[in-house]
Amino acid sequence: MKVAIVHYWLVGMRGGEKVVEALCRIYPDADIFTHVYAPEAISPEIRRHKVITSFINRLPRARKLYQKYLPLMPLALEQLDLRGYDLIISSESGPAKGIVPPPGSMHICYCHSPMRYVWNMFHEYRGRSGFVTRALMPLLAHYIRNWDSASANRVDHYIANSETVAARLHRYYRRASTVIHPPVDVDAFEVLPKDEVEDYCLMAGELVGYKRPELAVEAFNRSGRRLVVVGGGEMLNELRRIAKPNVAILGPQPFQTLRHLYSRCQALIFPGEEDFGIVPVEAMASGRPVVAFRRGGATETVVDGVTGLFFDEQSVEAIIEAEERARSIDWHPTEIATYARNFSIEVFEKQMALHIGQLMKPLPAAMARTRAARGADGFVPAKPPLLEQGA
Repeated sequence: MKVAIVHYWLVGMRGGEKVVEALCRIYPDADIFTHVYAPEAISPEIRRHKVITSFINRLPRARKLYQKYLPLMPLALEQLDLRGYDLIISSESGPAKGIVPPPGSMHICYCHSPMRYVWNMFHEYRGRSGFVTRALMPLLAHYIRNWDSASANRVDHYIANSETVAARLHRYYRRASTVIHPPVDVDAFEVLPKDEVEDYCLMAGELVGYKRPELAVEAFNRSGRRLVVVGGGEMLNELRRIAKPNVAILGPQPFQTLRHLYSRCQALIFPGEEDFGIVPVEAMASGRPVVAFRRGGATETVVDGVTGLFFDEQSVEAIIEAEERARSIDWHPTEIATYARNFSIEVFEKQMALHIGQLMKPLPAAMARTRAARGADGFVPAKPPLLEQGA
């Protein structure tokens, strides 16, 4: 079976790229198709595979400005030649699923989310954009939405990374999906005894508007308790301006520093709504509880009162109250870390391999017939027209 993996862009190693990495282990001979490729920023596991890029990769400063080329990506995807592949797995949150699958192939989409900037978060993204982008976004988003809706029918089966994303797939595409949570490297974290926990809370991740990091900073400004903030993003300088001395804004940090902070914090503060949310699982893998907004993927990973607790309103007051409640609970680090193993890389790979294998079961005979019919160039030759009776 010849396998292709389609990913929107390969310019760093975040959650989507970790999924691609796991798929590469499941299908070690798969080829990878993407818009933009920066090999130096990608793991050796992915670099080991053949990577084919769309014409976006050849445009000026594509590795830095790839998101500016979003309007061209539908056209670029449809030019990718996937003839000869039996299984195509698209990894979608930017344009990836819109390839044109060849006859006889199976197209499975692992969806991190339908494109947020044209669907559920269009107004948030537009509100944070500059004047020119804000003026152009309605027209461009309308065009991309229409294409995205049409290309949704090119997928045979959807896999969603959470129930939250499954609901979006039904809302925007009217398609059903199976939920398989993404992989988290839970073995990379350490669990410490309670007496080594220090007196601070942690907030980690990209500092962007929809994650509402300013709420956590303001909550700790008021309470006077210690908060450590790790991550980069468009709000980094703003948060540094408003933070009081008890709030340490560290910016981006290496993994070892983050690992150290996870294992020693009182709790992780998670004020935003995520599609899935890998950061809470990483905190739980370190044996630490999560104080999270009761929306999105966190509701599928955090067990209220066991591995963390929720607040029901995105407000400074709700975070202060929830953080105080978390301090009153006797958390059990080993129990929390054990629960986090439900989201391990091994669990993801087993579930994906089993589910895709079941979807592919009816196909071998059809694929064999298609292979036999293909010419040397991969095309299925057309049958000659039937002669009229008596001709």
